[in-house]
Formats: sequence, structure tokens, C-alpha cells
Amino acid sequence: MFYSPFAYDEPLFRPPSEAHSLIFQVTLGCSWNRCAFCEMYTSKTFRVRNPEAVSAEIDEAANQMQGTRKVFLADGNAMVLSSHRLLQIIDKLNSAFPSLNRVSAYAMPRDLEHKSEEELRSLREAGLKILYVGIESGDPEVLKLINKGEIPDKMVHNLRKAQRVGIKTSVMIITGLGGKKYSRQHAIQSAEVVNAINPDFLSTLVLSFPFGKEHYEKRFKGSFEPMDKQDLLEEQYLFLKNTKLNNVIYRSDHASNYKPLKGILDRDKERLLSELEQAVSRPDQAGLRQEWQRGL
Repeated sequence: MFYSPFAYDEPLFRPPSEAHSLIFQVTLGCSWNRCAFCEMYTSKTFRVRNPEAVSAEIDEAANQMQGTRKVFLADGNAMVLSSHRLLQIIDKLNSAFPSLNRVSAYAMPRDLEHKSEEELRSLREAGLKILYVGIESGDPEVLKLINKGEIPDKMVHNLRKAQRVGIKTSVMIITGLGGKKYSRQHAIQSAEVVNAINPDFLSTLVLSFPFGKEHYEKRFKGSFEPMDKQDLLEEQYLFLKNTKLNNVIYRSDHASNYKPLKGILDRDKERLLSELEQAVSRPDQAGLRQEWQRGL
């Protein structure tokens, strides 16, 4: 973990690209914390941290880390805070760290619902440069089954609102989230939502079961059929095939991914599809390859 002069309320999470950022927990946990697939903050009860405590930590860090250039606001969705409170925090950070050039945070699409474009523009001008958003799926049925509490149209509306004022977006889709039964619709409709957003960054990772498949199945509001490696690669192929993106940096290199992929969409789309097809179409599974291609 990146050095910090104060103790964190564990567990602490941050995006891979924030590995060298100074992290301040302005909230603890996740304000929703009901998604079937997510166990990140189940050990915490959500709360907003005391402003005086956050301010004191910023002062303490400034005494030792004057050269800080990037700050990440934790925990799960710091953007749930009011625009006024976020501006107070960012203004304090700018005063404490003269070299600061980027502030970032996790966000849920709904966190942006009641923030006007003017408010978001003020946050961008203050230094909020990028938001990391777990879309998970673009399929309304899958979103209900995992209890995401989001609607595709509103996700698109809220993220595009942030983009219009210059805030970059990094979005994530989870492969295998709906199981075999919902795989096709999950892949295609997730691509449609991503197409409508055209985020700056896009990543896919694979559904994991930190507490076992049975635990997830109990939380999934339907019949869940787990997918094997082959199924997951096919779903990822179908998702990528249906994307129509412009200059989007794509990464599928999380530890959960079976086939690491990196590229820019749409420029590298055919290469990425070819790499995925080769992964699916192993010589010892030629029959599956033919059946799969017919299905597409």
C-alpha cells in the first residue's frame, strides 16, 4: 500500500491506476452496499466521516508529503457527498498540496443524479478529474437480479452529464454476472450502454465468489447457472463484438481475467476479437468452436 502518515479504516480499496495516489477516506463503506456480487464493504456500516477529522488528516499528510500530485477519495462512493462538501474537501487539498493535479473517486451513477452540470463543472474546475464507476451490466433484468439499484437509461444520462463538463469516466463490466441463462443479453446490452456512454476507460473483469458460489446464488434474485472458462470467454467476445466505441482505452487484465487484453477501441477491436477467438478455439475443442460461431 502507498505510504500514509495515518491509519486507515480497513478494508481499503482503490483502482489499480491509483496505486501511487494519496488516499483519504472521506466516507466509510458504501452507501448502497446491497449488490449481490460485492463483498468489498460488507464488514462496514456506511457513514460520512467527520469533516474536522478529514481536515486534520490532510494537514498531517501535508507536513510530510508536500509533493503529492494525485489524491483518491475513498471509500466506495465518496461522490455520494454533497457538491458543497466535496468542494470543501478539494479546496482543502489544493491548499495543502501545491503540486496536486488530480483528484479522483469511486462513484455510483445515482450519486450524480442530483448534482447539476454547474455543480459538476465546479468540481471539475477544482480538480476532480476522473470517476471510477461500476456499471456491472447494461441489462435491466440482470441489474435487478443482482440488486444493483440502477437503471440503464439513468446510468447513461448521469455519466454523460459528468462527461459534458470534462470529468473523465472509467467504467467496469463484470463478465459472468448473470450466469449462463442471461449471458447473451448481459453481453449485448452491456455493450449498448457502454456505446451510449463512450467512456474514457473501459474494463471487464470476471465474477468472483469470495464466499463461494452458494453465497452468491442466495443473493442473486433468480436462477443462477455458473459459467465455466469457455463460457466466460465467449461472453466477453460477444460483448466486445457489439461495442462501437471511439478512442476508449480498454483493459481486461485484472487477476480474475483468463485472457489478458489491452487496446484502444475501436482501433484495436479486430485484434482483440482475434485474440479472444484464439483463446476460445483451442484445437482440442474444435466442435465447441463451430457451435459457438453458429450461435453468434
